[in-house]
Amino acid sequence: MLKIQEIRELIKLVDQSSISDFEYEHAGSKITMKKNEVVSGQVVTTAPAVQHEPVHTPAAVQVQTPAPAQTETKPEAKEKEIDENLHKIVSPMVGTFYAASSPDTDNYVKVGDKVKNDTVVCIVEAMKLFNEIEAEVKGEIVEILVENGQLVEYGQPLFLVKPE
Repeated sequence: MLKIQEIRELIKLVDQSSISDFEYEHAGSKITMKKNEVVSGQVVTTAPAVQHEPVHTPAAVQVQTPAPAQTETKPEAKEKEIDENLHKIVSPMVGTFYAASSPDTDNYVKVGDKVKNDTVVCIVEAMKLFNEIEAEVKGEIVEILVENGQLVEYGQPLFLVKPE
């Protein structure tokens, strides 16, 4: 069985490559990944399906969203320049975002907190597995982009960090 870090590495490799589909089977475990595709002006996102049991594969989840508008003003251009200097901590999987380990504990991080590469910033729950997400960069949390309990997509930005 693959460890979550190995799965994250596979996701990064597939994302950076030119392949659109990836499937891996070993010892009863199966991982299937499909990259985003643009179909007639719409973005079709297919969630990576990860299974660790020899059960029937679930149908792929598809979400269609309209293509972003091409209107841009000067203030937005300034924001984009600022955003380029910030590191985005993104969700490595489709799941539910949790800012704390339980409802009665403090959030892992808040705006203004300093983080290191191995600082846990949140949990993304996928298929009843709670995956701790690390900052992977040293810096300061500038913005939290999602709400507690919100569903997140693979590659969706969760936090903006000002790197040190």
